[in-house]
Amino acid sequence: MAEPNRPTVTALILAGGRSSRMGTDKARIPWQGIPLLTRVVCAANQCCATVVVLTPWPEQYADWVPPTVQWLPEEHPDQGPLVALAQGLKQLNSTWVLLLACDLPCLDPQILQSWIQMTGAFPYSDPLAAAPPIWAYVPRSPQGWEPLCALYHVCCQSSLQTFIEQGGRSFQRWLGQIPVQTLPLTPRVSAMLWNCNTPQDLLEG
Repeated sequence: MAEPNRPTVTALILAGGRSSRMGTDKARIPWQGIPLLTRVVCAANQCCATVVVLTPWPEQYADWVPPTVQWLPEEHPDQGPLVALAQGLKQLNSTWVLLLACDLPCLDPQILQSWIQMTGAFPYSDPLAAAPPIWAYVPRSPQGWEPLCALYHVCCQSSLQTFIEQGGRSFQRWLGQIPVQTLPLTPRVSAMLWNCNTPQDLLEG
């Protein structure tokens, strides 16, 4: 059980299924002999006491992860990661969510843990209390935000739901509307954010 006024952080891993560019389910693809989802779960387990996989098909992945992993059936498959995050923020009993894509084989638990430690400045004590000055910690590259390896406070829920109801599906646009702390894109962080989108990426990795 978390200490009073100490924020809880839950890892939420998105495993939504088939990738159009990869041509198959990325979560199942082995990288250096280990499925991508298994690698991401392993990294998350080293940082968070609770690890949840959001997917339409929990039964397809159950044998590839530790039994301690929890499952959240995806309510709106094919609606994109922004909608998936909204579901997680609503249904997970957690102050912060560490959102992770399932195609990040190079995650560095030490870096993730250092990010999580930053959230200690903004504990969640009362649902009616004022929102913290920082709602999200997100790395940013020259191309834009890297939202699928980032931390989101539960107070994002209302803003995110409104954005989605208005037809928004872009992380880049939504993050431009909330208080975000940019995480430095050091060489180690940049390497950690490398992901697999095509068969060629697997060969190059």
